[in-house]
Amino acid sequence: MTHQTAHQNTVILPPAMLGMLGGGQLGRFFVIAAHEMGYKVTVLDPDANSPAGKIADAHICAAFDDKAALLKLANACAAISTEFENVPADSLSFLAQTKPVLPSAYSVAIAQHRVSEKNFLKHAGLPVAPYAVINEIDDLPDDASDIYPAILKVARFGYDGKGQTRVKDQHEAQLAFVAFEREECVLEKMLKLDYEVSVVLARDVRGNVATFPTAENSHLNGILDVSIVPARGSDTISHQAQKLAVMVAEKLAYTGVLGVEFFVCNGELLVNEMAPRPHNSGHYTIDACVTNQFEQQVRVMTGLPLGSARQHSPAVMVNLLGDIWPADDAAAPEWQLALNNPQLKLHMYGKHEARSGRKMGHFTMINVSRDEALKQAMQIRAELNIGD
Repeated sequence: MTHQTAHQNTVILPPAMLGMLGGGQLGRFFVIAAHEMGYKVTVLDPDANSPAGKIADAHICAAFDDKAALLKLANACAAISTEFENVPADSLSFLAQTKPVLPSAYSVAIAQHRVSEKNFLKHAGLPVAPYAVINEIDDLPDDASDIYPAILKVARFGYDGKGQTRVKDQHEAQLAFVAFEREECVLEKMLKLDYEVSVVLARDVRGNVATFPTAENSHLNGILDVSIVPARGSDTISHQAQKLAVMVAEKLAYTGVLGVEFFVCNGELLVNEMAPRPHNSGHYTIDACVTNQFEQQVRVMTGLPLGSARQHSPAVMVNLLGDIWPADDAAAPEWQLALNNPQLKLHMYGKHEARSGRKMGHFTMINVSRDEALKQAMQIRAELNIGD
């Protein structure tokens, strides 16, 4: 009997100890959700100041491939999950020998490698932008190809715009490939986008799926800036995005919370990438849905039924990056500007140092009107000097 099959019939109830690989803000929200439900959490993360480690019941401060630390985590916990895709898939496989691990090492291995991800999506019959796999400089298409202008992306360890650069022709692509130390890359055609959307869903071991509403996203320097939910585009696009996201989860035989990002080009959806974890664009669920994405992660891990993903309030989420902190370490942004609004929810991640491009927190504006929520959110975003 596999661990997954065993897990299928086993419900893990509070006050059991759950394990989390990764101690960032996604792990922190997981700890909060698990604590609210009566569970305990052990976090494994190499950073002594990790936001999740600081509030967990136990923090194993070690590398993600440290066998002794992984054994300690497995011995302490009834089930284990992860909060970011760059955890070594081998570590998940090792843990899965003795404990339920969701999502599976297989799912994470595909999502953390851009070539595997693109090939998986293409072979699964999902719509993707034109791309080429680049293993050596001769693999770069010449200027006669219609792939340029394009984006060259390193196959591994890229997120929030890291490990990628725009190239307008073969010469620029060659320079970028050399700058990336000739690592395996994906060259992806740059498309004229109508807008971008994402779908966060939860899928349990029995194949049940709960899909959150489609979010409309805008980015700043490759990092998510604003999410508007429900998305303002056509209902047809929003519904189709949800159907495609469920297809991705089913083709992967995925268990856990999954984020799927899409481009909308000429009224058509293309799958951009997937994240085998809760997603930044799903943070609005904390304040605007019956069940948030982190509680769903707890529910899938523990074999509980999925919660309702119904959105009860239109919402706009705005990321707060370290760029808006004053240079003086002792100072902070003028939170009074945000907290004066009675419909704004401020969430800080407990990070010990503000840095440019670093996600320090977010706020979510709730309103009975999506347009009013957006207007108020953008006003406060401007007052906090975001994007200046």
